Amino acid sequence: MLAGLAVPAAFPVILVFAPQEAARADVPETVWQRVRGGVHGEHDIVLHRPLVPGERLGTSSWISAVRTSRAGTQIVVQFEQVGADGAVAVEQWWTMVLLGLHGVADLGTLPADHRFPEDARGRPLGSISQHIDKDVAHRYAEVSGDWAAHHFDIEVARAAGFDFVFTHGLCTMAIATHLLLDLLGVDDPARVRRVAVRFASPTPLDSELAVNAFGVEGNSLAFEATADGTTTITHGRLELRS
Repeated sequence: MLAGLAVPAAFPVILVFAPQEAARADVPETVWQRVRGGVHGEHDIVLHRPLVPGERLGTSSWISAVRTSRAGTQIVVQFEQVGADGAVAVEQWWTMVLLGLHGVADLGTLPADHRFPEDARGRPLGSISQHIDKDVAHRYAEVSGDWAAHHFDIEVARAAGFDFVFTHGLCTMAIATHLLLDLLGVDDPARVRRVAVRFASPTPLDSELAVNAFGVEGNSLAFEATADGTTTITHGRLELRS
């Protein structure tokens, strides 16, 4: 990847920040006024084919599903990323949880389930870890354009209920994905067909991220991640091409 000969499995995420904001605009202002906060609940990436360095992808977005829960309302933004041939190369689903919002009608279809199968705990594949450097949030923001203040300003993070600044959830997802490939001895990110996670807690900067992998079936595995002992990712799923 450093030689520019392969595309990281989670790279398509970088291209959806602006389309995600466009889709959010479809939520009426009267709804936003009832929201007391929001979190990135889940993310799911399906790569229909390997990506080619230097190719162009066109991204479209829309709200594809709404579901109510105890915490609030889940809003699922779906993305299609199309190559020069006009075929869909990547699909993504970004699930927002709008805290305190109730009374919104359910609609649409949720993405494919990636719940952690409990019997997978009997098939551990191993663990791998990486230190999350203090400057990771800055480095990721320079690439993604996401400069949300809670990643850099401790007072803003405390106002959101956290005693630490933390890296982007999608950055944690990308790091976990490539740690898993290292664990499996896979050196070609084009092997990745799908990666999906549920975000349980933010990953603090200057922490130790540990990823634990378990066998599922075929070329799939389930995984979880912790940062200094606190669970940050649950219901992780990685699927590889044969």
